[in-house]
Amino acid sequence: MPLVFETFLERLSESVDETDFREALASAASGLDLLTFAYLSLPLQPSGEPRLISNYPPPWTAHYLRNEYQRVDPVIMRARLADCPFRWGSDLRGVEISQVQQRLFVEAAEFGICCGWTIPIVDRRGRAAAMTFAAREPSGLLRVAERHEQALQFMATCFHVHVRRKLSGSRMVDGILLTPREYECLQWAARGKSASDTACILGIRSRTVAFHLDNARNKLGVRTKDQAIALLASSRSSIL
Repeated sequence: MPLVFETFLERLSESVDETDFREALASAASGLDLLTFAYLSLPLQPSGEPRLISNYPPPWTAHYLRNEYQRVDPVIMRARLADCPFRWGSDLRGVEISQVQQRLFVEAAEFGICCGWTIPIVDRRGRAAAMTFAAREPSGLLRVAERHEQALQFMATCFHVHVRRKLSGSRMVDGILLTPREYECLQWAARGKSASDTACILGIRSRTVAFHLDNARNKLGVRTKDQAIALLASSRSSIL
């Protein structure tokens, strides 16, 4: 168990896109015999787009988002109000569901998503999200979920924080907006990568990396790369 979490945290810290995050969670979940998962982060504004990172069948996730099911999904509606994990099935005990919601469950079941264990997430910025582990049959899923409930909550929170940090689209550092490449080069520098390392990763020249780092440093009004990295770290911690 400790190895699963240590590896999970390492992979989260190294993740830079949705594919990385999906694979990190898939590996950790598989280590706990949980094979199907979905992380859904809701936008702060009603007009915003939700973020879904999942290994559900792509036709189902595309259908779900296209029909904006996150607006009527009883599981998500309950997650927005709950403060602890809960299990669910097509009946979703204690909740009356509409015909649209019933159809949602029927359609999900066609893809093997018949029951689940959902962990509500609300961060300090008021963003609501949910991590769900799903299955066709409840027995094995619930046994694992109940056994590792606290650990799964920790995983869900860590996943949410890392996704928000790295995939939010924000390139603000100490109130200064950097270009995508400046921000990217500074991120890799903060991970201890040299200019040549970063150049290999990004497929550009070392001198180009140095150029973007110099631009970032000048914009931030600092003299050294380390000072720029310190500002980046400070900006990240301020959004927690």
